[in-house]
Amino acid sequence: MNETGRPQDFSMTNPRADRVRDVAKLAGRPARLKRGRFLAEGPQAVREALSLHRDRTAAGGAAVVHEVFASEACLERLPELADLAQGTQLRLASDEVLAAMADTVNPQGIVAVCSFLDVSLESVLDASPRLIAVMCQVRDPGNAGTVLRAADAAGADAVVLTESSVDIYNPKAVRSTAGSLFHLPVVLGVEVEELVARCRELGIGVLAADGYGTVNLDKLQDENAARRLGNDTVASEYALEGPTAWLFGNEAQGLSDAELALADHRVAVPVYGAAESLNLGTAATVCLYASARSQQGVRVGNA
Repeated sequence: MNETGRPQDFSMTNPRADRVRDVAKLAGRPARLKRGRFLAEGPQAVREALSLHRDRTAAGGAAVVHEVFASEACLERLPELADLAQGTQLRLASDEVLAAMADTVNPQGIVAVCSFLDVSLESVLDASPRLIAVMCQVRDPGNAGTVLRAADAAGADAVVLTESSVDIYNPKAVRSTAGSLFHLPVVLGVEVEELVARCRELGIGVLAADGYGTVNLDKLQDENAARRLGNDTVASEYALEGPTAWLFGNEAQGLSDAELALADHRVAVPVYGAAESLNLGTAATVCLYASARSQQGVRVGNA
């Protein structure tokens, strides 16, 4: 970007140029780990990345976005992206160049190179979280991104991915978050035993989402609603309004026996129809919203 805040006049047009290939390598995990950077693709993800970049740098923090490559048509259609990109290196690029950089077959006209965003477990716990989504050995990038997006929508304070989980900076995972990756703290590579132990020290309950669990999520919500209406005599197996970390398991096997044993309760989302079970993203959304609504005492998402 030049001094006027507008992208350079000449467009990158060679999809085989060294710089293009260098950016494209970030679709692979080895290059991401080596550089500590990843790709955000599409207007929604790049908009959220640039918004976070603006807020952090204005507060004296580290840069989030280092380079933005966009087509002229994209910037004409969404001029606010060029405004948000002030302070970063914004380059015009042809559709062929963007296709070579991006992981998608049909790129959406803009790609950003971003710094890793994950934080330490201690920084999350020091902030007295009320709601944490924990992915235990979740391997599918689309599922991981969907759970992170659901956690963001439910107002969770953080998302944790345990060891052996997917790389959240995988391009498909980043796309699946629809920009939510830039909204809430993410912790990577945590041992679930360590997490549960620290939660217990801080009085954070641990619930395992388990289709075979003996605790019924609807029942917990009904009991919470009764207490909100002033019926303090209602007993409950678990106070859903309390600080909670939800454990969500692998797509195929669910939570392991060892992971289930760590939880205070195994909670089932009741299935009233003929479906055998809910998929990971749906189950996580239902569980997180149940906690969010109970904690807030009002309907979530009515901003």
